Amino acid sequence: MLIIVSDLHLTDGTCGRSISSTAFKLFFDRLRELTLNASWRADGYYNPVQEVDLLLLGDILDLQHSTLWLEKEDGTPNTARPWTDFHAPEFAATVRAITDGILKNNTEAAQILKNLTAGRTLSLPPADRRGRPAKLALQSMPVKVNIHYMVGNHDWFYHLPGAEFDAIRAKVINALGLSNPVGPFPHQAKESGTIENLLNKYQVYAQHGDLYDSFNYDKESDQENKRDSAALGDAFAIEIINRFPVEVERRMKGELPPGLITSLRELVNVRPALATPLWISSQLRHNNVPEALQNKLKNIWDELGDDFLKLPFVRASDKKLKFDVVDGLEAVIKITDRFSFKTIDSLVVWLRKKFWSEEVTFAKYALKEDAFLNRKAQFIVYGHTHHHEVVPLDSIPASPAPTNQTYLNSGTWHTYFDLAVHKPEEQKFIPYQLLTYLAFYRGDERGGRRFEAWSGSFSE
Repeated sequence: MLIIVSDLHLTDGTCGRSISSTAFKLFFDRLRELTLNASWRADGYYNPVQEVDLLLLGDILDLQHSTLWLEKEDGTPNTARPWTDFHAPEFAATVRAITDGILKNNTEAAQILKNLTAGRTLSLPPADRRGRPAKLALQSMPVKVNIHYMVGNHDWFYHLPGAEFDAIRAKVINALGLSNPVGPFPHQAKESGTIENLLNKYQVYAQHGDLYDSFNYDKESDQENKRDSAALGDAFAIEIINRFPVEVERRMKGELPPGLITSLRELVNVRPALATPLWISSQLRHNNVPEALQNKLKNIWDELGDDFLKLPFVRASDKKLKFDVVDGLEAVIKITDRFSFKTIDSLVVWLRKKFWSEEVTFAKYALKEDAFLNRKAQFIVYGHTHHHEVVPLDSIPASPAPTNQTYLNSGTWHTYFDLAVHKPEEQKFIPYQLLTYLAFYRGDERGGRRFEAWSGSFSE
């Protein structure tokens, strides 16, 4: 049995909350149930599964959302940003510090994963003489669990070569109980013979999906391997989303309620992303912040936007004589410069009513994958979008049975503050957590079933 999850976004806690360890406990319960069900074979008899593979498909540890990147101003000596030279010692030092913070902030969650690989927590009853689970067995049968890690756009730093990064990866391997060697974690399956062979057994093609997002993957990078470099998404996250609460606290700490600063750190968890101004306004309103202070806070937001557009890294990404993502960001930032948060709120509400769509699909890219075109894969799997979906791609008549090809997105494990659809102008946000996982079977596992896709939500 193969399980795929992605986009857990475990952080060091400096920029919003990670999903709670409750999600990992729930997942363990579901994994035990999945493993038991997979042990029922196509002939109707029970035969315990001996091994399970868990593939972490990118954005598991979130190094992007950390204020440690902001300890020094960009461009000053010994500065580390995702877009600076990763060979510099301060780059690896920052990645190491953020990794340590993430592992410490998610100790219980990491331990649940590691315990799975120790052979102590996941076990099954043996089969009795009738081919049923034995009810009075003296010993259960441990199930071997192998955990594999592939990177996405928030944890691409673990793809970098070098002894310094090997040492960092060794910490991650030990903390999570991974099967990966200490070398660069793969971004694509072909970079790991173990993972590629594993996926082929299940007729699955899987990658994080950031390859198809120009905001978070730079196809024009000078790096030999394009995933060894930052993209505009890194800069926007660090210099605006991460920095805004830091600058507000630094400049206005004594003027604002402490709870407001804490709530601003949750900007990374607001959904939809377009609702970010509404979240800021809602926190200002709920904390009864006077208009003069609101204007001061808005000036900080505008200043960060201007500084972001002036970054050499951002300007270098701007294509001359071509409207690109930088031009789009500049247009948005310039528009927000002209209006108050209250005015932007009205604009966002209008956009929601007229144009809002939560349907974000990468299915069209699955149709172009070699694994789809040459029929080697029955399943094309991406993460990245956080939008769990199952999309039929094609069905090929064959003997003795047709081959069905399907695109699946592994969704996310994430804490969200989601804007209520009833009277959005009242800025009501509802917190909840999401948990999605995909299961694939081969041979006679699960009675001959090929896949399952599960997604659920829960509140704390």
